[in-house]
Amino acid sequence: MPKTPKSSPPKTAKTKAARAKRRRLLLTLRLAVQKEKAERSERHAGIRREPRAGRPRARRASRR
Repeated sequence: MPKTPKSSPPKTAKTKAARAKRRRLLLTLRLAVQKEKAERSERHAGIRREPRAGRPRARRASRR
């Protein structure tokens, strides 16, 4: 006998509110991470663009 699909329980106001809250929190978290990554990449790009402090590298690093 094939199994008949079960209907999902009715959505209550409490569950709807909890889902909306979780969605909002995850959205803000995603945006915060995105912003932090953008700032971090900008900082790193700025660091690499500047010349090295002190004497320039005279010798090449060992290839071993």
